[in-house]
Amino acid sequence: MDQDTYDKGLAIRTAVLGEEYVRQAAGNVDAFSKPLQDLVTEYCWGAVWGRDGLELKTRSMLNLAMIAVLNRPTELRTHIRGAITNGVTREEICEIFLQVGIYAGIPAAVDSFRLARAVFAELDQAPDATDG
Repeated sequence: MDQDTYDKGLAIRTAVLGEEYVRQAAGNVDAFSKPLQDLVTEYCWGAVWGRDGLELKTRSMLNLAMIAVLNRPTELRTHIRGAITNGVTREEICEIFLQVGIYAGIPAAVDSFRLARAVFAELDQAPDATDG
């Protein structure tokens, strides 16, 4: 493992997903899942998200579309929150999921809209709610 890339990834992952999320993910690590968490932190967050070629907001927008198409609701929930942290607005999220509907199918868009509305409701009830 490249420690510098891992550290960069951990910093980006924490900035996008929040300290609580990263702390909880680290708390669920065991001998079996540690290699996966290390891989995600180093390569996903450090080596790719840490590149200069795209802004974090753009990466978040791409992730929303790809994860919606892959039908991964747990990850989509996480990345909707991260996208809002990275400055993606609710209106932009709407547009992304409309695009998903056209190119990947209406069921993918319906599920994505449903999940986004649930995340927005959670965020609106949070003490530090933002309009995103």
